[in-house]
Order: sequence, then C-alpha cells, then structure tokens
Amino acid sequence: MYEVEPMKNIKFGATGVEEILQNVAFVLATPIMSCPLDREFGLDTGIDEPIQIRKAKYVHDVTEAIGNFEPRAIVKSVEVQGDGLAGKLVPRVRVSINDESI
Repeated sequence: MYEVEPMKNIKFGATGVEEILQNVAFVLATPIMSCPLDREFGLDTGIDEPIQIRKAKYVHDVTEAIGNFEPRAIVKSVEVQGDGLAGKLVPRVRVSINDESI
C-alpha cells in the first residue's frame, strides 16, 4: 500500500512502481481544463460548493480520475485535508499497484 499526495517535483526517467505513483501524484496536482491537449485530464476544483459536499465530490473525482488516467493504481482510500474556507483541499490517497501491469 502506498500513500500519494499531489506532485511537487518530477523525477524524469521514473520506472515501475515509482512511475505509477508519480503519475497518480500528477493527476492529483492537475486542475481539470489546464492540460491543453487533454482538457478532461485532472481534477475538478469545484469552487462555490459547501465544504462537506465538495469533500464528498472530491473523493469521487479523485477515484474516477485515477481509474481513468492511471488504471495500474487501485484506489483503496481517499482522505481530503485542507481548509475549505481558504479554498485549498489536498487529497491523500492510498493506492495499491496492479502487479500484473509492471
């Protein structure tokens, strides 16, 4: 089981499990509509919603995005931290890796 947070640094040349975890971190760090050639890539930032509703939707969005963009990672749990009043939610995701895909 691995814990992943939004990406802060890129390690070029990552392979295997490290590559998969880095891809998950990249998905977590990318707002939807910010990738020019793939506008659906990333997560919906969902402003203007009550914090409890946004957190619940965020868990769904994180799970769906990882399933779509990095299917080698299997989401086990999503914890949303941060300050909704400041407009900053940070997901912490626990994933396992599909061993057959490595």
